[in-house]
Amino acid sequence: MSRSKASYEFTPTLDMPVAPDNALFHNKKGEIVPVPVALAPLADTHGHLTSSHGMDAACAICRAALTGVRLLVVPIDPVDDLSRGRWATAQEVLSWLDGVIDTAANLLDACAQRGLEPPVFAGWPDVPNLLDSIYIVAGAHPYGAADLDRNALRELEVLLKSPRCVGVGEIGIDFGPYNSLDADVQRKAFEQQLHIACEHNLPVELHVRNAKEDDKRAAHALVAEVLEAQGMPQAGCDLHCFTENPSIVNTFSQLGCHMAFGGAATFASSDEIRDAVAACPQELLLSETDSPYMAPVPLRGQTCEPAMVACNTACIAQVRSERLGETKQDTYTSVWKNACSFFGIGRS
Repeated sequence: MSRSKASYEFTPTLDMPVAPDNALFHNKKGEIVPVPVALAPLADTHGHLTSSHGMDAACAICRAALTGVRLLVVPIDPVDDLSRGRWATAQEVLSWLDGVIDTAANLLDACAQRGLEPPVFAGWPDVPNLLDSIYIVAGAHPYGAADLDRNALRELEVLLKSPRCVGVGEIGIDFGPYNSLDADVQRKAFEQQLHIACEHNLPVELHVRNAKEDDKRAAHALVAEVLEAQGMPQAGCDLHCFTENPSIVNTFSQLGCHMAFGGAATFASSDEIRDAVAACPQELLLSETDSPYMAPVPLRGQTCEPAMVACNTACIAQVRSERLGETKQDTYTSVWKNACSFFGIGRS
């Protein structure tokens, strides 16, 4: 298996040598970056394995398991991944994911034979193996709102009926520089998929992006308006890839929305996002990577992978420890339990 573009010191292969301790990450200079020690199982609630950017998905799963990730939620888009993407049908992409997980299992077996295994979390006897805890959410991103046609909706239904499916997403409103669709077009697709989520009693991952320099936060205002008018899905919503301020936290926490923080919270210029991390109610706090985008410091500029949620969660815990006096153990525990609760993992 060839080395992926992600800058890692250790790329697992079926015939690999023993890896040096804590050598899963290295920076652009080739220096080993220690993996933050997880104080509880880690959850990446939003990692795009289908958007490769040179990332080998099976290797990424293997590395994630070795850092302590025990839950991974993979978004699949019936427009972007299917009609515009690598697969023709929902069943094809689901079969691809099954194959990737099988390959990752072989890689982890090879790691174990050479003495490298995922960390054990004392006091957590019922935590699933990552390979048994890879799920999907399915939905058309705002970029594809105009193409949410009958065929895309039919494929979306196939995805939602998969045993791996735990939610609808990412759906929402995007007024950023990469989307030229009118607000009415985006709103129609958003409302349609919210209704579908309610029909299936599934939680929703929201994508909300404002135009640059928009102090009124028009995209968030529109999403809040729709949620208030249509009603929050009973299974809940989370604001994926949260990059806003505490005011937005307050608005959406009052609606009962979770907030998922990723690599942007680690950036030097992201004081406002760290303020939001501190403002988020503990019971609504989630972690994610949004891989392959926004790799965290000290790996910024590289291809992001689910394993890097270790850095993101460490940042969340550090911020809340400094600002709120919350113990890091409490933060790690809450982030893990919130993810499992939000997606109904382990629920009888």
